[in-house]
Amino acid sequence: MSIPFVKSFDFEYGVCTQVSPLVQRVIADNPGPFTYTGTGVYIIGDQNVCVIDPGPISPNHVEALDRALEGRTVTHVLVTHHHADHSPLARPLAAKHGCAVYGFSVHSAEAAESDVTLEAGHDLSFKPDVEIRDGHILEGDGWTIDTLHTPGHTSNHLCFGLREENTLFSGDHIMGWSTSVVVSPDGHMGDYLRSLNRVLERNFDIIRPTHGPEIRDANRFVQAYIDHRLAREAQVLEAIRAGHSQIMDIVIALYQHVDKRLHPAAAHSVLSHIIYLRETGRVSSDGPDGLGQSYRAL
Repeated sequence: MSIPFVKSFDFEYGVCTQVSPLVQRVIADNPGPFTYTGTGVYIIGDQNVCVIDPGPISPNHVEALDRALEGRTVTHVLVTHHHADHSPLARPLAAKHGCAVYGFSVHSAEAAESDVTLEAGHDLSFKPDVEIRDGHILEGDGWTIDTLHTPGHTSNHLCFGLREENTLFSGDHIMGWSTSVVVSPDGHMGDYLRSLNRVLERNFDIIRPTHGPEIRDANRFVQAYIDHRLAREAQVLEAIRAGHSQIMDIVIALYQHVDKRLHPAAAHSVLSHIIYLRETGRVSSDGPDGLGQSYRAL
């Protein structure tokens, strides 16, 4: 099944848009290859609100968010994960409104080893005031949020479910315009697949990623995400069985119609699949996992 990507939507930088009865969105002016049109900051509630993924610290964005929150009180600042397009503004915003930052601390040693050129960059200084994990419930003025720990894209990734609208704020775990990057060692393909299945089991009506438009046919989209990853896993295993023992050989075989400038990113994705294949006893090698390692099927 191909992924039914949703790429086009109407938006204007600096404008606070009502996207549902309980939710507004402000999109930061930081478009790019990993942020798409920019970081979508969600505001939940009316007068006493929760803000999810405040985004980067840039003058235009800070001013736009201040305008959107003028006359209102921020009671909670939530962060899905520690990437630099999501978390840097969290602490300044919380300090401005006298509230706490909620999230899952980054595993700095693991994150520091990841190839930051494949993402928007890491905010390794991120540390929430309140550590939250799977199953944590946050309540505010007319809204209730469930916390789901969804490791895979990063080890500390969280998604947030808004009960009143059966909506998932998915961060980078699920995006409508693209697949999510899974880069070892902080990212893990096995964790990612398990997390996707957990989201599928929750049967959300709407998914609102931090980047790009909402996803309305949520279960169909998540299932397509899962099917895509499993199909790629099967292709990687078949390439190894066909004698492509090294990762760049597999990339050339599987991504021959993809711009070669994207091959380094594809190599990290293939490595993540191979690590999971090795953990589940389907491939082996004579040394530690890495881009230069040789692999064989079992």
